[in-house]
Amino acid sequence: MRKQFETKLSGTDGPVDGMVHQLNDDASAWDFKSIDGTIHLVIARDSEGNWMRADGTEPYLSSWTEELVRKVTNYS
Repeated sequence: MRKQFETKLSGTDGPVDGMVHQLNDDASAWDFKSIDGTIHLVIARDSEGNWMRADGTEPYLSSWTEELVRKVTNYS
């Protein structure tokens, strides 16, 4: 069963509320969408197991990828 949870990312003007959804069965890809629709971020593991930003809105803060990876790994 794929997981989903509510979380916040640190925005430039304060925390941004959103939902995170597991995109595949092995939990190597996750999708964050802010409640207000301003941020969309997809992270995935590459072939070497490193997390990277795979898709999302522009512009974005590079810290969002690291922050979302921490939240996903702590959740799962």
